[in-house]
Amino acid sequence: MLRQPYELSIAVRYLRATSRHGFISFISLVSMIGIGLAVAVLSVVLSVVNGFESELQQRILGIVSHAAISGVEGPLEDWEAMREIVLARPDVTGVAPYVEGQGLVVFDGTTAGINVRGIIPALEQDVSRLGVLLRDGDLEALQDGSYTMLVGSSLAAELRLKVGDSLVLMIAQGSVTPAGVVPRMRSFEVAGIFEAGMYEFDRGLVYISLADAGRLFRTDGRPTGLRLAVTDIYLAQRISEQVAIGLGGGFIIDDWTRHHGNFFRSIQITKSIMFVIFSMVVAVAVFNIVSTLAMVVRDKRGDIAILQSFGASTRSIIAMFATQGALIGVIGTVFGLALGILISSQLEGFVNLMEVTFGIDLLAAEVYLISDLPTQIRYPEIAKIGLLAISLAVLATLYPAISASRQPPAEALRYE
Repeated sequence: MLRQPYELSIAVRYLRATSRHGFISFISLVSMIGIGLAVAVLSVVLSVVNGFESELQQRILGIVSHAAISGVEGPLEDWEAMREIVLARPDVTGVAPYVEGQGLVVFDGTTAGINVRGIIPALEQDVSRLGVLLRDGDLEALQDGSYTMLVGSSLAAELRLKVGDSLVLMIAQGSVTPAGVVPRMRSFEVAGIFEAGMYEFDRGLVYISLADAGRLFRTDGRPTGLRLAVTDIYLAQRISEQVAIGLGGGFIIDDWTRHHGNFFRSIQITKSIMFVIFSMVVAVAVFNIVSTLAMVVRDKRGDIAILQSFGASTRSIIAMFATQGALIGVIGTVFGLALGILISSQLEGFVNLMEVTFGIDLLAAEVYLISDLPTQIRYPEIAKIGLLAISLAVLATLYPAISASRQPPAEALRYE
């Protein structure tokens, strides 16, 4: 039978608490807990940043198309043919026309500035998640000549709107009358309420039918542009450029990174900075192993001398104490990773419980981009954190282990 190396047996024995050396074992336990807490904090922080990034991307792209092209001098001519040409590309999965402009809604004496987007409901669902985001009402109610409107949940709450209410939409383009130029306006009925989960959209965007928008903005029923859904969102800019060139040029191109790319770049920078900062916290916790092993070496001088007198090599002494330190690091890291995964998976529920219990709003929608605290556990990053902590733990054992191997046996046994 294969026997366990004596270096490992002694290292495990030194980790156990005894009546005589209980303090040393307690310090080892404290080191494990310190490493575990530091690793757990780093895991939770990165999971929160990952969740925020993923949720923000999902919510933005649920409303904003991956890319768009629009006419330079006015509405698009023969957009149906353009749509068929663009859909023939393998990297484009959906194309929908739109008319967009700014307006002002008035309800019960209260006004609010908004962006107006005219769409064809059946095609819009190819480039956005509007149908899924609809909280009340019916998307198909946006029909030609119906003069119906979908409003965001925050706008509905601010104006106290509900499905079936009538409001007035005014746009900046005026109509010339004998009394002068007056704002163009039209009464609309609220056909539905959507909730994107981002205040920017839930408060500042409304949908009407493409035909109704064309009448208001005087586009003669033609869209001002085409919104695209692509296979790879990170190639949206390149694809939109190729689409515009393929249609003969003369278009304004746009993609989601132009307006929201800074959000994700700032998240990546923040994530990198947090990783470095909390890695230092892990390093501080790990280097408690140095002081722990130094105390163990001082306490075990007699044992070291006896082992050396029996022929234990320098490599064996180093391996013995390095193994003890590595065990502290591995146990602490495993504990920290398990704790971090547990907290990350339950964090959103814990935050919601705190808000309900104490009656506070930790993430107000008016202040933050999203009103909840999502987390996303990415196991490759968890593995990276574990590898970092264990590597630092192994490095922290080298000095005390080498110091132990250089103890003169005769000098140590003189006082035993």
